[in-house]
Amino acid sequence: MPTGSASLVRILRTSNDLDPNLHSVGKFLVPHLPKNGWRTAMSTDQITQETMSTQSTVDALLSDTDSVWNTRAAAKRTDEVIDRIDQTLDLIADATAAASGVRPIDQFDLSIIVPVYNERETLPKVLARIDEVMPPACEVIIVDDGSTDGTAQWLMSLKPQSGVKIICRRRNHGKGSAVRLAIRHSLGSVVAIQDADLEYDPADLLRVVWPILDGDAEVVYGSRYQGGTSDPSLVHRAGNFVLTQLSNALTGLRLTDMETCHKAFDGDLIRSMELRECRFGFEPEITAKVAATDARILEVPTGYNCRSYDEGKKIGWRDGFAAIACIWKYRKRRLKVSR
Repeated sequence: MPTGSASLVRILRTSNDLDPNLHSVGKFLVPHLPKNGWRTAMSTDQITQETMSTQSTVDALLSDTDSVWNTRAAAKRTDEVIDRIDQTLDLIADATAAASGVRPIDQFDLSIIVPVYNERETLPKVLARIDEVMPPACEVIIVDDGSTDGTAQWLMSLKPQSGVKIICRRRNHGKGSAVRLAIRHSLGSVVAIQDADLEYDPADLLRVVWPILDGDAEVVYGSRYQGGTSDPSLVHRAGNFVLTQLSNALTGLRLTDMETCHKAFDGDLIRSMELRECRFGFEPEITAKVAATDARILEVPTGYNCRSYDEGKKIGWRDGFAAIACIWKYRKRRLKVSR
């Protein structure tokens, strides 16, 4: 074969773009020989023309090889995109399953604690209001504290729902005990308290929890007195004022409503505290223990629709004296809180 007549190019024999002027020899492709063989008398122009033709074929084959490698790289990138799509679809499937109640989720932005004792008439309205105004990533923990008016039976008749926990006790232990129990079951990054008696609107609780969700505070109290109050009882207002001022004197805080129901706490903070009070002494206890930490405490206005004892109000003058004892018992002491 004349020198320089062709360059041997290693490619796959299965290529679909082979030049018809080439035939395979092992793993190589070489030009077809003329039927009468190579002529030693071939002119220089003919040799040059044959060489150029062969080189063009080789260049075409090299271009096809680059295309093969580019195709492989594109296929690899396509596979990576498909993998990411699969991962995203898995996440969407998990979220959909959790939202439909098929599988529970274990992370919530907000846990709302609803202690209940003989509130069969008002509890359904409170829960409906919570469902109406609260964000989706919210769990509700209802603790029935030994109700005797059918509240527990109504709760147990409800269908299981994702994000709703119902705990029923056989005996009454007090609001503080019910709240403590619910705290232990809470998962939210913020834990808030909502009574079941409709004196407080759950919509107002949103104003209480937002500063914690926004990172502006670790503890927020909803004050019934910052924006005025609808409590017609002078005795109740005076009693709350005295208790709040005593608490402020021994904790160093400047609250206007220590006894408010609407309280919200950083979840890790409240779950790290050891709480003991079972009845309404929970309010001065938690206030004193929060004041003994470095937590940022805010107070915001909240609404209040006072009800009478005939309508089911439970707190009484004995609870006032018990609160004074708790204020002194839990006066400000430095606490070490693990967070």
